[in-house]
Order: sequence, then C-alpha cells, then structure tokens
Amino acid sequence: MLSSIHPPASSVLPQEIAPIDISVVVPIYNEYDSLPALVEAVTAVLTPLGRPWELICIDDGSTDGSSDRLRELTQPYPQLRAVILRRNYGQTAAMAAGFDLARGPVVVTMDGDLQNDPVDIPHLIERLDEGYDLVSGWRKNRQDNTLTRLIPSKIANWLIGTVTGVELHDYGCSMKAYRAEVIHDLNLYGELHRFLPALAVIEGARITEMPVTHHRRRFGTSKYGLGRTLRVMMDMLTVYFMKKFLTRPMHIFGSLGLISMVAGVALGIYLTLVKILAGQDIGDRPLLVLAVVLLLAGIQLFSFGLLAELLMRTYHESQQRPIYRVREVVSTGGEP
Repeated sequence: MLSSIHPPASSVLPQEIAPIDISVVVPIYNEYDSLPALVEAVTAVLTPLGRPWELICIDDGSTDGSSDRLRELTQPYPQLRAVILRRNYGQTAAMAAGFDLARGPVVVTMDGDLQNDPVDIPHLIERLDEGYDLVSGWRKNRQDNTLTRLIPSKIANWLIGTVTGVELHDYGCSMKAYRAEVIHDLNLYGELHRFLPALAVIEGARITEMPVTHHRRRFGTSKYGLGRTLRVMMDMLTVYFMKKFLTRPMHIFGSLGLISMVAGVALGIYLTLVKILAGQDIGDRPLLVLAVVLLLAGIQLFSFGLLAELLMRTYHESQQRPIYRVREVVSTGGEP
C-alpha cells in the first residue's frame, strides 16, 4: 500500500538499533515550502530533551514536489523517516500509515503546515506522563477565518461532543499525544482521524485536553473545506453506533425489530376484530398496508440484528480481539 524511502545506511542503522521514545507523525500533502522549517523546528524542540526520537512524515500523494524535498531532508536529518504513499489516500490513511510505522511508546501527531507549534510537544508529553492515555490540543486562540473555519468548527465540536458523549473544545486539532498501546487498538478508515478521542474512549482510554499554540498559515492554502461536512456527519454516526452498540448490535436492531413487529401484529389483530365483529371491509384500509409493512420491517430488522451479532462475534473471535482492555495488573506476589 505504501513504500518508504530509505536514506543511506549510515543514517538509518543507528536509528534502527537504538530504541525510540517519541515518534512524531506528520501527514503531508502539498507542503513543499513548509517542510524545511517544520523539520528544523521539530529537531530544535526534541533534541534538547535527551530522549531518542523520530519524525515520520507521510507524503499523501503530493503533486508539488513535497516527496522529493522529504527525500532530500533525510540526509541532514537522520531522525526523519520519509514515507511516500502511492497516491492521495486522505489524511486518515496517512495517519494510519504513520501509526503503523511509529516505534516509540509515545506518539505525537501534528499538521505539516506550521500552524501547529512543535514547542507544545514537551508539554503534551508532560500531561501524558500524568497518567493520561491521550492528550488533545485545543487551539484556544485560533488564527483562522471566522466565517469559513471558526464558526463551522465550533458547531462541529458541539455536535460531535453531544453525539459521542466525549466533549472537547477542539476535535479538529491535529496536535495530540498518545500512548502507543492506545494507537494500536484503533482501526482508522473514512474520515475517522478527527474522532480519535472518541474512538480512544471506546477502548477505555483516559483523555484530557490542553491549550496549544496556533499560527496563521505561512505557505500554501488550506486543504479543508465545507465539502467534507457530509462525510464527517456519516462518520460521526458511525462513531456513535460503535460507542453504543459495537459489541451488542442486536440491542438496537433487535429492539427496533420487536417494536415494529409488535405494532404490526397489534394493528393486524385490531383489523381482524373489525372484520369479524363489525363485519366491515378492511381490504382498502391504509392501516392494513401499514400493519403488513411494520410486520415485514420488524422481521427484517430483527434478522439484521442477528446477522450483525454473528458478524461481530466472528470479527472478535477470528482476530482473537478481546471485548475488554486491561489497564494494569497489580500483584504483591505469585505469578505475574
């Protein structure tokens, strides 16, 4: 699905041997002018920490030469790993590729347009060390257009928080820090990268948020627009369903099916009594059509719930994927 670019052996081998503490994942799409400043800024912030780190930049099918510039930057910056995707798959796929390749127990994500500030990375990690599994950035003083970005973002954040039950000020901020074990439990597709906090909560993660710096875009133009709204809405409903009924789909489909069937049967009994006791003709009554539709719809919903239940059981059992997550095991003796 993707191919990685390998710098000369002299710059790769030390990174392959030494363990990594911090992995910074940055999706890139047409950010040619921003890349040198981005890599330099991340290097300037992380090097003084004295912890082994890596910067993974995933070029998501750029057409402006960003992939070539990334290849060039791997020479002076051995911590940089350039990952070149075969085509433009979207930000979610690019982040998933970065997560798969990240080797550190701490994974930090950020945008490649220099609007996020790498200076915030150590502060995110400090909050992570307090016992959280995910620390989400909050662009409290956001430097974006009010009409096209700020207002839609506030509405989206409120709506997502209301639907998912995970209330954050800024779901759209890419500046986040994760524990690697949380990342490995998440399967990303569609536009789900913006719902990572909600998906993490489904897996039992402890999350928090903190204000981060936000700059105006220095180069290029924004890749986001109102056209993504419908896709985000569909994914939001997916996340809601996953949060409520992931391991028990029969509870929703079966319940709706039973309600529909009971209503259909009740209408059928009523019409039967009207026919027998009152001798009235019921063949042309709309209620008869409604009763038949409700009964058939109820049977279909109930059957769909059974199929969904079997699919979920097959999914968990075939992948040996547990339906729980253990945070820690505490023992004062005996077997570990």
